[in-house]
Amino acid sequence: MKKKNSGYQITANVVMMLVAVMVVLPFLLLFLSSITDESTLLKNGYSFFPEKFSLGAYEYIFRSGEKIFRAYGMTILVTVIGTVVNVALSALFSYPLSLKNLPGRRVITFFVFFTMLFNGGLVPSYILWSNYVGVKDTIWGLLLPNLLMGAMNILLIRTYFSTSIPDTLFEAAQIDGASQVRIFTKIVLPLGKPILVTIGTFSGLAYWNDWTNGLYYINKKTELFTIQNLLNRMVSDLQYLSQNSGNVSSDLAAEISKVPSTGVQMAIAFVAILPIILVFPFLQKYYSKGIALGAVKG
Repeated sequence: MKKKNSGYQITANVVMMLVAVMVVLPFLLLFLSSITDESTLLKNGYSFFPEKFSLGAYEYIFRSGEKIFRAYGMTILVTVIGTVVNVALSALFSYPLSLKNLPGRRVITFFVFFTMLFNGGLVPSYILWSNYVGVKDTIWGLLLPNLLMGAMNILLIRTYFSTSIPDTLFEAAQIDGASQVRIFTKIVLPLGKPILVTIGTFSGLAYWNDWTNGLYYINKKTELFTIQNLLNRMVSDLQYLSQNSGNVSSDLAAEISKVPSTGVQMAIAFVAILPIILVFPFLQKYYSKGIALGAVKG
């Protein structure tokens, strides 16, 4: 029996190591491509062992250092505010749905689930947020549309609350005279930390990686650009310059040709995901526990 278990553990460890390598290798290739000389990159393609290294791509990005730091600050601000509000609203919505004696519980849950299957579409949403809510060219345009609260988050938190927190705790608290607000803040939130951190991770990743809200709702006030929007604008500018280099003077065309466009795109991608890579390991234990427990039952 022990030999079988040891064989299973060895096989499982080997498989997990292979999966880990497959996950890490793309990031390593991305970083190596970003520090590869442009001519070498164009000649030999992407490689784990580049012939010549260069930091020209990062020099090009950080040449506009003030814009980069402002965009990072805006991204951090939007991510922190959006994640906190998202988790708070999702938890407040999910807790009543986890109570078995809530009137109309099944109907409300159905309407929440229905929003996962159907929505109004991009054009009606854009008209609603820009014309009627008025989020265009404001920070609200980065916070409210599409990201503030999701049905999947609500259902995951509701399932965790209803399956992982014993009903006897609620009954004992009610016998002692605790209100629903006190039960929620003193019992539900502390015991629900794993799923709340998990949903916070989902929400934080969504806010950090989002560039569509900035593309749709931030047009004139470029100082509100997040890092994703700024880097996307830089990629667009590079593509425009490379495609129209024949329509400018020879001196300007020569300068454009010196810009490491391919390496810059790799560096831009690496700069955008680096903070997430650094933060994620500290949240991983909550993430895995929250997913495992939150999906026990439907």
